[in-house]
Amino acid sequence: MVPARVLAGAPLALVILALSGCSSHWGCTDTTAERGEAGVRVRVQDTSGRPLRVTAEVVDWRLEPHPQVPSEGDKVHFHYRFDGADRTSGPGVDACAVDEERVALGCRTVYSSRAWPEPDGALAGDEWLDVEHPEQVAGVLLIPNDQSEDRRTCEVDIKDGGGTHPPKPAGRGDRL
Repeated sequence: MVPARVLAGAPLALVILALSGCSSHWGCTDTTAERGEAGVRVRVQDTSGRPLRVTAEVVDWRLEPHPQVPSEGDKVHFHYRFDGADRTSGPGVDACAVDEERVALGCRTVYSSRAWPEPDGALAGDEWLDVEHPEQVAGVLLIPNDQSEDRRTCEVDIKDGGGTHPPKPAGRGDRL
C-alpha cells in the first residue's frame, strides 16, 4: 500500500518535471553558423563566428595520381598547416578544390589532430581530393568554420542538445 502523503506529492513532481523541460522540448533550439569566407589562409572561427587563435593554410597543391590507385588518374594532392592548434583537441576545417569561379569540385574536412608536428610548432598534413574533372581545378581553399565540434542536436537529445552548430560541410557545387 502506498502512503497517502506519497500520492499527494505525485502531482507536484509531475508539475516540476513539466516546468523543467524534461517532458517537452521547450527551450531547446538548434541554429547553424554562417559559412565564413573561404581562402588559402584563414583564421579558424568557432560556431559563434569568433576567431580562434588558430590559422589554417593550404601550403601547396598539385594534380597527380594517388600512389595506391594510379590507374584512377589525377587527384588533387594538397599540403596544409595549422598554426596555434592543439594536436589533441584542435579544430578541423573544410578543404575544397575549386574551379576559376570558386565552385567546389570536391571537399573534405582536415583536422589538426591528424597532422604531424613541425619544428616551428605548427601542425602539418596532406590529403587527397577526388574530383570528377581534375583539369578544372584552379586552387584549393579552406573554409574557416571549425567543424570539430560535435554538439548534440535537439532532435538527438532534447534535454542536453541545442545551440549553434557548424555550417553544413561544403560539398561539390557549392560556391565559395
